Amino acid sequence: MQRHYDINKLIKDFGYLLVLGTTLGAVLVLGIIVAPVVFHTELLLFQPLDHYNAGIVMGEIFHRFSYWAYFSAIAVVVYEVLQYRAQRRDKVAMISSFIVLFTLLLFAAVYSPKILAMQALGVQATQSDSFAALHMASEIDFKILAVALGVLFVRRIMLLRVK
Repeated sequence: MQRHYDINKLIKDFGYLLVLGTTLGAVLVLGIIVAPVVFHTELLLFQPLDHYNAGIVMGEIFHRFSYWAYFSAIAVVVYEVLQYRAQRRDKVAMISSFIVLFTLLLFAAVYSPKILAMQALGVQATQSDSFAALHMASEIDFKILAVALGVLFVRRIMLLRVK
């Protein structure tokens, strides 16, 4: 039995899954590998970075990741709207895509700029309770993003198998 595949749909689906997978990978690498290394330079360097300067480095990394976050958000909107318009609706994919979109934009448009602005004010600003609360909220946002990306990625793969 020979199956007929629509090459355009295959490319769109693969491209979307590639964006989701890459974004999930980036989120996991940033949270699990990059942040611990940047904030524990005393294990690697003779002259380790202090916590403030490590935060400056991490802030710049997250600032650069924000560009990818915006791109990913656009990809999610475009793909999910196309799926919705084509009557290929799925509750799990829809909910997880809204969460992915919300957390990506919250991270890129709110948390990163606010953290960078507070860092620009100096060490004192980064030692405040408001900075600690902002930083904690951004960490929670990143964790929710990782889970939502994983759910959306797996669900979209599952839906490819459904006719």
